[in-house]
Amino acid sequence: MTCNRLPSILLVLSLLALAPPATARDAALRAAPQVGVGAQYDTTHVYVAPDDVDKFASSFLATFGGQSTKQVVATVTPTRSSTTSQLLQTPVGTVSLFGFKTPIPYPFGAERTGYLVTDIDEAIKIAKADGADVLVATFPDPIGRDVVVQWPGGVNMQLYWHTTKPAYAAFETIPENRVYISPERADVFAHSFLHFSHGKVVSDDSKAPGVEIGRPEDTYRRIRIESIFGKVTVLVTNGHLPYPYGRELTGYEVNDLQETLTKAKTSGAIILVEPYTSDGRSAAMVQFPGGYIAEIHTVAPK
Repeated sequence: MTCNRLPSILLVLSLLALAPPATARDAALRAAPQVGVGAQYDTTHVYVAPDDVDKFASSFLATFGGQSTKQVVATVTPTRSSTTSQLLQTPVGTVSLFGFKTPIPYPFGAERTGYLVTDIDEAIKIAKADGADVLVATFPDPIGRDVVVQWPGGVNMQLYWHTTKPAYAAFETIPENRVYISPERADVFAHSFLHFSHGKVVSDDSKAPGVEIGRPEDTYRRIRIESIFGKVTVLVTNGHLPYPYGRELTGYEVNDLQETLTKAKTSGAIILVEPYTSDGRSAAMVQFPGGYIAEIHTVAPK
């Protein structure tokens, strides 16, 4: 009996020897270099019709303060296209604003954010090792190089590198990238992004109040992640979401929610969801001219 089992045992041992243990793989991922620069270099990508560019910029800056860089017309995709381009830099978050004069090449317009990295080739290598797919291979733009990746769960993101290193002031409050993902892919996304960003899970609430996703009678899972890239809130849902939940890309933290909402309404924005309180914050949903939807919140002192 012992002799008959010996070949099987040896086969199993040989297969285990060929496959590196999970701990070794995890250690290699943890040892990957940090390619992040800082949250103030993250931008939300906002696409509006050319006629709405100035109206959106005016409303957004009137709501949050800050200033815009000079508007230019450029090609920011690897294939032929033309768009106005400018940065709206506020104390609570930055927007890369595009008003395409030509049809928008695929898959641009579906990426939610741009993250500045120290080395784009290294960033791609690490992202791929962490499970990301490269949707748009590295391409040059007028001031550097870019790539579009997709994380598990279908989260599209642009990584970028500047020829001349930028120097932006730190945010007064750090915005959150709001990601809606299915229960089947939430853990995979979180694991991949945590490795890439060298981040940490701040909270993982399996019974978060459903009012945060427009379903006050229910609960859902909410994961909050923080890293050098800033904040990511993962909203794990079955996709049964009333409008406008799931349409917002970013949550902005302000000192006075009512004052900010008054500024927003005065400058042409629409309050889609009136303020509600949950998890130590008061929050509302706002639509700016051009269609961009944002969550805005105030955090109660701890």
